[in-house]
Amino acid sequence: MTLMTPILICLAVAVCIGVLWLFAPAAALQAAVSVGVIAGLGIAGGIIGELLPRRWFRWEHRPWRAYDWEKNGKVYEKLGIRKWKDKVPDKSRWGGHEYAKTIRGQNDAENAIRLLQETCVAELVHWVLMLLTPLVFRFAHGPMAVLVVVLYGLSHIPCIIIQRYNRPRLCALLKRCQRKGKEPA
Repeated sequence: MTLMTPILICLAVAVCIGVLWLFAPAAALQAAVSVGVIAGLGIAGGIIGELLPRRWFRWEHRPWRAYDWEKNGKVYEKLGIRKWKDKVPDKSRWGGHEYAKTIRGQNDAENAIRLLQETCVAELVHWVLMLLTPLVFRFAHGPMAVLVVVLYGLSHIPCIIIQRYNRPRLCALLKRCQRKGKEPA
């Protein structure tokens, strides 16, 4: 996924709103305002997420730790997560992060700890954005606003699932690294 992903998403949304404008200008305006508010929320959420101190996030404590019902991510495998998780747009791949959010080539305890913290931050941001989604109704009303709000709210669920799926796997990696004596100084 490259910088082209958000550009293509923006173009697709613009085309949909443009086509809607031809048939229902009022609905298109509702959709455009809704999308604008959502874009503002998303940008603000991303910036705040980047600014949060990672030391605040302890993956072994609630609400971040894996719960028994999650069966260390197995419950998400029943949802076919391995097939679709890499297809979900991921801002960390095109957001210009200083920290590469990947295990490849960095199989050590320090990287595992940082990745665990990153999953907690990402999960928090998605929960907050999902809960703030109804704010769109302060700026837009009508059926298109409802549709946009529902779709956007639901769009956070796969992102949260991915974080909750990856966390137990990263915990296992951290334990393996610590057993090998690669604990960071």
